[in-house]
Amino acid sequence: MVVHLVPLTRVRELDALRGFAVGGIMLVNTWQHSTKQQTGVDWTVEALFQSRFYPIFSLLFGISFLLFLRGNSRWALLSRLFWLFCFGLVQRTFYEGEVLTDYAFYGAVVLLPASFLAPGLPVLLLGLGALVWAVAVGGGALLIPGLFLVGMALWQLRPPRWLLLPSFAVAAAATVLLTAAWSATHAWSTYSVAALAGAAAYSLGLLLVLGPWSAAVLEPLGRMALTNYVSGTAIIILAGPLVDADTTRWSVVGLTVVTVAAQVLLSRWWLARFRYGPLEWAWRCLTWFRRVPNRLESGRDQNRPLPDPGLP
Repeated sequence: MVVHLVPLTRVRELDALRGFAVGGIMLVNTWQHSTKQQTGVDWTVEALFQSRFYPIFSLLFGISFLLFLRGNSRWALLSRLFWLFCFGLVQRTFYEGEVLTDYAFYGAVVLLPASFLAPGLPVLLLGLGALVWAVAVGGGALLIPGLFLVGMALWQLRPPRWLLLPSFAVAAAATVLLTAAWSATHAWSTYSVAALAGAAAYSLGLLLVLGPWSAAVLEPLGRMALTNYVSGTAIIILAGPLVDADTTRWSVVGLTVVTVAAQVLLSRWWLARFRYGPLEWAWRCLTWFRRVPNRLESGRDQNRPLPDPGLP
C-alpha cells in the first residue's frame, strides 16, 4: 500500500485529530463497559484517558458545524442533525451510553442559535461560560454545549500556529497538577477540569508532532469516524463477556489495539474506492433525500470531496 506524502492542510489535521479521538474513545468505552478491577490498567485509564477524548470530538463538532454551513443552509443542517439523532436512537437499542443523540440535540439548540451571533470572541466567551457552569453542576454530558461553542469560536478566530507550543506547555502542566490534585481529593469538579486540560494537551501535542506518515494512519479513521465509532461499540458489546472474564484487564487494551488497527486498514481500503464511509454515505443521502454518488472512478479521481465534516 503506497502512502502519498502530501502537505497537510487544516482540514486534514482535523481529520487526523478526529481519528486520534476515535482510538481513544474505543479504549475508554471498552474500559467503561467492562467489570472494573483495582489494577494498574484501570488506574491508568481512569487517570489519564477517561473523559479526555469526547471533548476533542465535541470541539471538532463545533468546527464541523461551521464547515457544513459554509456551503449549505441551516435547513439542510437541521436535516443532518435530525438523521444523526435517528442514528443515535438505533445505536441506543444495543449500546448504553451513546452520544449521537446528545450531539444532535445540542447542535440544534446551542450551535444553531450561536451561528447568528457575531463570530469570534462573543462565541468564545459564551462557550467558556457554559463550561464553567457545566463543571460547577457536575460536568459529564453538560460539558458538550460549551465545547461545541469553543470549537466554533476557535475556527472563527484562527489562532496562529506559534501558539501551539506554549499552549501545549500550559495544558500539559495543568493536566499534571490537576490530576495530582484529583488523586488526593477525588473531587469530581477537579477531575472534570483535569480531563479538559488533558484533552487540550493531547490535541495540541498531536498537532505539534503530526506529520504525513502519522496523518496517513489517523486520517482514514477520522474521515470514517461515524462508521468506526458505531462499529466499535458493537464490537465492545460482542466481546464484553471475554473482557469481563480477564482479571488482568489487559484484554481492554488488547481489544482496543486490534479493533483500531483493523479499522485503520479497513478505512484506508474503503476510502481508496469510495468517497465516504458506509454510515457517512447513508447520512449524506438521508440529509439530501437523494442518492449521493460514492464510488471513486479511479485512484486519481479528482472529484474527491473535502473530508466530510460530519461528526464525530
